[in-house]
Amino acid sequence: MNNPRRSLCATVLALEAITLGLTTPVMIALTDVATSTALTIGLGLALWCLLTAGLLRAEWGYWMGHAVQVAAIALGVVVQPMFILGPVFALLWATAYRLGSRIERERAEAYAAFDAEAAAGTPSEPPAESATERESES
Repeated sequence: MNNPRRSLCATVLALEAITLGLTTPVMIALTDVATSTALTIGLGLALWCLLTAGLLRAEWGYWMGHAVQVAAIALGVVVQPMFILGPVFALLWATAYRLGSRIERERAEAYAAFDAEAAAGTPSEPPAESATERESES
């Protein structure tokens, strides 16, 4: 079954990886940071985002995502626009996390209600996503 929280959070991390990767040329051109350091920081954070997006299958992967948000804001010490972009991505991350969790909870409640009705012998229409999932499995 599709996990909405994981999908939303992975999307935010993928977009954040692009942004963090693009901080590398900014650090090289506009700051006094050495090229090797800029490459390590910018591309390292971008890679961390992508790896974390893949690790969201485990609950601890979300904690890594929270840490990425802190690191992105802290990058503002070197690249000042990250003091603006970091909180924007942190807000997107928090929104994706909360909305995804809410969707998961409501979906679980809908399936539980459907299963309770089925057990009681009063057939009703299955939850909307259940019907489409059954069609795709056929």
